[in-house]
Amino acid sequence: MPTTFQEIPRERPVTPLLDRAATPAGLRRLAEADLENLADELRQELLYSVGQTGGHFGAGLGVIELTIALHYVFDTPDDRLVWDVGHQAYPHKILTGRRERMNTLRQKDGLAAFPRRSESEYDTFGVGHSSTSISAALGMAIAARLRNEARKSIAVIGDGALTAGMAFEALNHAQEVNADMLVILNDNDMSISRNVGGLSNYLAKILSSRTYASMREGSKKVLSRLPGAWEIARRTEEYAKGMLVPGTLFEELGWNYIGPIDGHDLPTLIATLRNMRDLKGPQFLHVVTKKGKGFAPAEVDPIGYHAITKLEPLDAPAAAPKKAGGPKYSAVFGQWLCDMAAADERLVGITPAMKEGSDLVAFSERYPQRYFDVAIAEQHAVTLAAGMACEGSKPVVAIYSTFLQRAYDQLIHDVAVQNLDVLFAIDRAGLVGEDGPTHAGSFDLSYLRCIPGMLVMTPSDENELRRMLSTGHLYDGPAAVRYPRGSGPNAPIEDSLEPLEIGKGVVRRQGSKVALLVFGVQLAEALKVAGTLDATVVDMRFVKPLDEALVLELAGSHELLVTIEENAIMGGAGAAVGEFLARKAVLKPLLHLGLPDVYVEHAKPAQMLAECGLDAAGIEASVRKRMDLLGL
Repeated sequence: MPTTFQEIPRERPVTPLLDRAATPAGLRRLAEADLENLADELRQELLYSVGQTGGHFGAGLGVIELTIALHYVFDTPDDRLVWDVGHQAYPHKILTGRRERMNTLRQKDGLAAFPRRSESEYDTFGVGHSSTSISAALGMAIAARLRNEARKSIAVIGDGALTAGMAFEALNHAQEVNADMLVILNDNDMSISRNVGGLSNYLAKILSSRTYASMREGSKKVLSRLPGAWEIARRTEEYAKGMLVPGTLFEELGWNYIGPIDGHDLPTLIATLRNMRDLKGPQFLHVVTKKGKGFAPAEVDPIGYHAITKLEPLDAPAAAPKKAGGPKYSAVFGQWLCDMAAADERLVGITPAMKEGSDLVAFSERYPQRYFDVAIAEQHAVTLAAGMACEGSKPVVAIYSTFLQRAYDQLIHDVAVQNLDVLFAIDRAGLVGEDGPTHAGSFDLSYLRCIPGMLVMTPSDENELRRMLSTGHLYDGPAAVRYPRGSGPNAPIEDSLEPLEIGKGVVRRQGSKVALLVFGVQLAEALKVAGTLDATVVDMRFVKPLDEALVLELAGSHELLVTIEENAIMGGAGAAVGEFLARKAVLKPLLHLGLPDVYVEHAKPAQMLAECGLDAAGIEASVRKRMDLLGL
């Protein structure tokens, strides 16, 4: 069994077996008897490397043995191994030639936080959002069949990710085409079954063996000639298995279910995977693991140790006191939610498995009957809100910008077309940093403002967020407030729940020639350079409806209008200004500053903003360049 470590090592551990297993080819040259010691070395190496960089590691600790077994039994990268989400893929990265680069993880120009096709041939599918692995692996299996190639396709999916409808769509389709593939359910929360032990492991070996499969097929041929006999035998087998293993659902979907087995028992894992490797048709292996396995603090608190920040050296000088900042935007939302719930009993809160991230913990405790965590099921979350709104509730859907993309159809057809009162509190808008482009909220202003009847707001500070949430809650129809990750500029926050006047911006500084029209939190950066540019600075507040009267006034009194947003320039808030002026036949020089037409790679948020020209220096440089071009 795995060794349990008490603390994260500060010195790189001595790992003679891991040194020999730098790639899966090297791993497969090890004796099977060495693999349990290799697991201990890999676990310690993971603790060390994440301690140097910070990042996710609880999930990775839980799949150490599974990762070793998969690369040991299957001929990767020729056999296609698809990880779901990727939080658990750090051990996979270490074993696939990237160990020496793990110190660059989640840093600019370094390794990505998730599997990425351009990074390694062993990363067969790029991931970031959950529940995609079965569909992707099924596509690979079908493609292999069309090319008469014998390679295997394996999808590893967590019990949380299995709640998404997309996973079941893929499970259903795989049996329809009788795909030769293996799905491994990594059940690290014991949410499906606790039936793990010696008997279960033994049965898994028997049921996955070639002998059992041959006997089953032979019996089917014989009994199928007798009316009703095979159906009786099949039902008898199903009931017998159902008494001991929880796979009836997957069997009914057409999968050969094996498990549950102990995901930390390497001999059983390897024996079972070898048995299942060459079985035909859809195969389903259920393994139970413990998140944070082998690191005592993470085993006790898997949520708290889902990810960690980097360890500072023991002899590092004391860090300078951090500049006082405001509360996190998510905390402002969480407080508003509780306050508005006290004032309006119609309010309900909905989240797709992001209670902690979206700061709904206090709300869930104070109003448990009005709190709904639907698990990783964004589409359901939105339509659930629509159904509630039909009956007079006032749903607030707390969701990350990047995850709302998954429910775009439901947002349009189930909410907006019916003009239902649903408020979307959209967290992690804009660039989010080290998790990279799959988690960035780069497109929400573009995909929201084109929806008829949608109210779209962009707060510039904490108090603006609170007031906009109240505005959206009282609005008659669908509304969205998008706000970034992290803290604000520490603006004083009013206790009231007063809304804003819809569609009205505010001039924050009066200047001449140049007007900076800011949509969101770049207001602080714009104000830093406004003095040197003698620029007017406007907090536009509303992307839709746009403050058209204010835009016309600014166009008439300034020589250059500059729009600023942390969203894709294409179709964003700046585009709304340009479209409006074009409709009014107003010819005015425009400069749009925002996210370029590329996927901005992972780095520190400040580095990403500087790269996109959205910090104070970048804004000033871009404006001066345009002023020089115009002769201003």
